[in-house]
Amino acid sequence: MSLEVAIEKRVPGFQLDVEFTADDAPLGLLGSSGSGKTMTLRAIAGLESPDRGRIVLHGRVLFDSEKHINLPARERRIGLLFQHYALFPHLTVAENIAFGLRHLSESERGRRVELQLAAAHLDGLASRHPATLSGGEQQRVSLARALAIEPSALLLDEPFSALDTHLRGSLERQLRETLGSYHGSTIFVSHNVEEAYRVCEQLVVLAAGSVAAHGPKEEIFRHPPTLEVARLTGCKNFSRARRDAAGFIEAVDWGCALRVTHQFSKPPGHIAIRAHHVRVRAPNSTAKNRDDIFPCWLAAMTETPFRVTLDLRISGPPVNPADFHVQAEVFKREWESFCNFPQPWEIELPADRLFLLPD
Repeated sequence: MSLEVAIEKRVPGFQLDVEFTADDAPLGLLGSSGSGKTMTLRAIAGLESPDRGRIVLHGRVLFDSEKHINLPARERRIGLLFQHYALFPHLTVAENIAFGLRHLSESERGRRVELQLAAAHLDGLASRHPATLSGGEQQRVSLARALAIEPSALLLDEPFSALDTHLRGSLERQLRETLGSYHGSTIFVSHNVEEAYRVCEQLVVLAAGSVAAHGPKEEIFRHPPTLEVARLTGCKNFSRARRDAAGFIEAVDWGCALRVTHQFSKPPGHIAIRAHHVRVRAPNSTAKNRDDIFPCWLAAMTETPFRVTLDLRISGPPVNPADFHVQAEVFKREWESFCNFPQPWEIELPADRLFLLPD
């Protein structure tokens, strides 16, 4: 079973032109604000009508511009989950969950509501109203309502963005548990790259209304096809690149030549590495002859409770905090192992973690 989307829609100042397929595994939809993520979901759900194209869900045509098919939203059997819950404040939890089940018998409505109350860990809250619930509880009610109609597809539009860090983690765990037994197609929209990576097996990256990448998440993260996709998937370190006579890649902006194991037939436009793949340590004389290790100086650092981000210059001491080449993200225990040593430290740019991008 799958969801097939191939649609075009023109709105003032923006052209949506996307094509992808989602199977039973959750599909992550990534992209910057204004890239077309929400419009794509709304078109699938029937809340927007594309100008051209086709949407097919498990063999059932939802939209076909050539055949003049455009099923209304209520007939598409699609569950929606938004970031702001969209619960009816005057209805109880049970009544919210049952809202899309009015066509069923009373006994069947009751059965589905009880099933979703248990699955969403909402036991004891059936008679409560949304205003008396926490944000996490309200989002669980929204998920239960979306699943109660036994949808053929589940569309999740930034479902955790309004929650604090603890609730996000809790709801994400529950969502992964729920999707593990859900047999429809799921599209998960998120600005949080790591969140999308944990929830989804496949990714679609949108840029300016078009599909910039589509495939297994590991492949997109290891070998993004373009500079824009690399940035949208969280990469922070780029340099202009060219091959030298010895077969190395010259990182023009970093002032060093690098060996790269990534096979790349095109002339390279940029070389890149993700910040958590950069290794930093105190000087070690045994590593001086390696071609992936260079002296580095600290320009600036920022810290979170468990990690630090280091802005590092490779070719000499920085003249100001903005004078750096690459960022490295390291755990604090690693930082503490070398931070008190005199500079320059050593930076390692592993050949198997560097990747090349076309011009």
